[in-house]
Amino acid sequence: MTIPARPPQLYDYDTDGTSIYQKSFGMIRAEADLSHFTEAQATVAVRMIHAAGDPSLAEQIAFSPGLVDAARTALRGGAPIYTDATMIAAGITRRRLPADNDVICALQDPRVPEIAQAWQTTRSAAAVSLWDRLEGAVVAVGNAPTALFQLLEIVAAGGPRPAAVLGIPVGFVGSPESKVALAQNPYGLEWLVVHGRRGGSALASSAINALSREQEI
Repeated sequence: MTIPARPPQLYDYDTDGTSIYQKSFGMIRAEADLSHFTEAQATVAVRMIHAAGDPSLAEQIAFSPGLVDAARTALRGGAPIYTDATMIAAGITRRRLPADNDVICALQDPRVPEIAQAWQTTRSAAAVSLWDRLEGAVVAVGNAPTALFQLLEIVAAGGPRPAAVLGIPVGFVGSPESKVALAQNPYGLEWLVVHGRRGGSALASSAINALSREQEI
């Protein structure tokens, strides 16, 4: 390919990607209260705070004690990653995945609209019913509280249990409640949540990216 000529650099800014990450993560560690996290949890929280651009996010992030180990063990073992939104799948950095893990979002499956209509639920929740390799998988929900509730109901009914569940749906209706339900689940699920209304695809994918590799950068 022909490389275009770069225009003159008019502004004083860092152009090295690794340096930008190092400086950013250093600023986050200086500004955010990470004292309630283990070092492994803090590595995940820092990347999520970076995605949000807000150190105060640390106050809403919570982990079950075994979440980091469970997620990393599952990923190293080749477990698939299920997401409720295509933007989460797009935001996962494939080169960080330890076992070329499959990243699956079933939202575009042609069966989803019919299931949603039959069940009188959202398409995001209906898509969860098509997660056919859920046992031992890693799940990242960043969009739909209904998807997180549906997952919990599947597990409650005796269905397959994922190894780790990241419950980070954004929204005003059902979002805080779905995260509390995950954090208080009696099924032994390992979990990560961002309590309250905050969440979204960027936070969910950043958490997966952090869990995919022990090195912070």
